[in-house]
Amino acid sequence: MTSQQPARFGVWVLLPGSMEEILVLTAPAPPGDALPTDPESAGKAPADDLPRIAGSWHPWRWVVAAIALLLVAQFAHGLITNPGWDWGTFAQYFAAKSVLAALRVTIELTLWGTALGFAIGTLLAIGRVSNNPVLRVIAWTYIWAFRSIPLIVQLLFWFNIAYLYPRLSVGVPFGPGFYEFDVNGVISGFTAAVIGLALHQAAYSAELIRAGLLAVDDGQLEAAAALGIPRWRQFRTIVLPQAMRSILPNAANEVISLFKGTSIVSVMAIAELFYQVQVIFGRNGRVVPLLMVATVWYIVLTTALSILQYYIERHYAKGAHRELPPTPWQRVRAKVTEIAAGAAAPRGATR
Repeated sequence: MTSQQPARFGVWVLLPGSMEEILVLTAPAPPGDALPTDPESAGKAPADDLPRIAGSWHPWRWVVAAIALLLVAQFAHGLITNPGWDWGTFAQYFAAKSVLAALRVTIELTLWGTALGFAIGTLLAIGRVSNNPVLRVIAWTYIWAFRSIPLIVQLLFWFNIAYLYPRLSVGVPFGPGFYEFDVNGVISGFTAAVIGLALHQAAYSAELIRAGLLAVDDGQLEAAAALGIPRWRQFRTIVLPQAMRSILPNAANEVISLFKGTSIVSVMAIAELFYQVQVIFGRNGRVVPLLMVATVWYIVLTTALSILQYYIERHYAKGAHRELPPTPWQRVRAKVTEIAAGAAAPRGATR
């Protein structure tokens, strides 16, 4: 190596199938410096001379984020400054006794509709996968019929059931009755709403439960049968825990949809949340703030249902080779720790 030619070092790679050597990294050495000959020092270099990894730069991401934040800020400014929202009236009625009582009715309708709907839906799903052809036909016919009829039609039908059957009796089928009762005295508006919501929900619940049952591998049931495990125990300990992983996301959507769908029972003059809000703004004419009262309550309870859904799904996500997903609080702590570690790292470290 002559004194006029600066020393260079690099990494040489011999490509497979070729005798060519390609220099992939070179760097000039300062004039007058000799290459290290000591094997121990040959692989060492000062920390300042090590190549630094530069993070990728995505300017359009920040442009889009800035535009989104600008739109959100403009929307929030309109919510605060627009007098049409009338937040004073909103605050006055948000926790009013009549609104809270109507909210309780909405929650009761949701609970009864969910419990009865999924109970009937489970029986229908078992009938759909049964080996009994009669049960399969009955379950299929029920699901077909109740999915075909709009919910509001079903609700009005059950609300006027006394028109068809003024009195009902309990006794031997096609024989004498032991006890008779007046239908209007037993089936109130609330009861008719629960019946309509539950029977309607059962048709949809049956299909999503059936899909979850079919998602379980048949080989596990065959192995359980070979071990002599009873059918009910197979369903309770083997099928159901695995099927719940497929059932829960869709079931949570159905519950949330049912919760919001309870507003349709306002046509039956039942004092649920939306009906009560209509009564109030029918008296004072403050339509928008009263609608916001109902909207915020729907958002609050839907958020609570979503949180409950997350933790139930997390419970059923357990498995021998499956790690539980982190909770939102654990994710926040991990992100804060990551940011703190990045801020404490020396400048120029890899990213």
